[in-house]
Amino acid sequence: MNALGRKHPWPSFAFLLVLAVGALLRDPAPAAAQTTDAAAMRDIAYGPHPRQRFDVYLPARPKGAPTIVYVHGGGWQRGDKAMRGLIEAKQRRWTAAGAIVISTNYRLVPDADPVEQARDVARAVGKAQALVADLGGDPDGFVLMGHSAGGHLVALLAASPAMAREFDVKPWRASVLLDAGAIDVVSRLDGGAPALFDNAFGSDPAFWRAASPLHQLQAKTAPILAVCASLRRDSCDDNRGFVDKARGLGGRAELLPKPLSHMQINRDLGEDNAYTREVEAFLRSVGVPLRH
Repeated sequence: MNALGRKHPWPSFAFLLVLAVGALLRDPAPAAAQTTDAAAMRDIAYGPHPRQRFDVYLPARPKGAPTIVYVHGGGWQRGDKAMRGLIEAKQRRWTAAGAIVISTNYRLVPDADPVEQARDVARAVGKAQALVADLGGDPDGFVLMGHSAGGHLVALLAASPAMAREFDVKPWRASVLLDAGAIDVVSRLDGGAPALFDNAFGSDPAFWRAASPLHQLQAKTAPILAVCASLRRDSCDDNRGFVDKARGLGGRAELLPKPLSHMQINRDLGEDNAYTREVEAFLRSVGVPLRH
């Protein structure tokens, strides 16, 4: 039995109970399902710290379901897995499309630096893969998705296979970076940076390299979709460098520039729009079975 089973002998039973209640509350019409909250399991612990928790949103039929893990932003210093406007549209649309959706927290600066935060994401994903298997979902059908600082953490985990192995993270289908910040930490910090970056990354160039997805990327990764806000000055250039390096290492990587703000890149995803459908088309192309 895995660690989850030892700590919480109730997840499968609780899931069935929650799912049964949720099924009674759902409107079977697909259009209505997109405006109805999914049944949820909240505050699943993947470590002892109060921030090491995630929420699980469940589709009506989880057997064989893929999973989308969402990592919030907030400049490495703030943010929450259930913040208003971040997860609602995503969990409603993608659970209606047959996916499990997980929104995770992680420790924040000053309790944990960005490398430790990426390790928290790895811990969360390893735990989530075990939980999804217990619930009948597909532990091999994972997508990692993060916005802003959360996108940086997903990119750093994708670029750090040793970190994934340390926490028993199985290979995942794709990484989706939503206007990820600090993809090239060295360039961003060299010569001075806003206090937000100084507070998160400090003044040690060796740490900058250790926390930089671009510098840590040395091998082929799972497919990458990097969405960038073309209304921001540097976003697309930063993400393009990561995409180009991933391609050069033999991986599949795509850049999706959108004429949206940094917040719109996150807020609009999951709404019924062309942008959401573009992201979903990419996910289907890497074998994620969404029903929309």
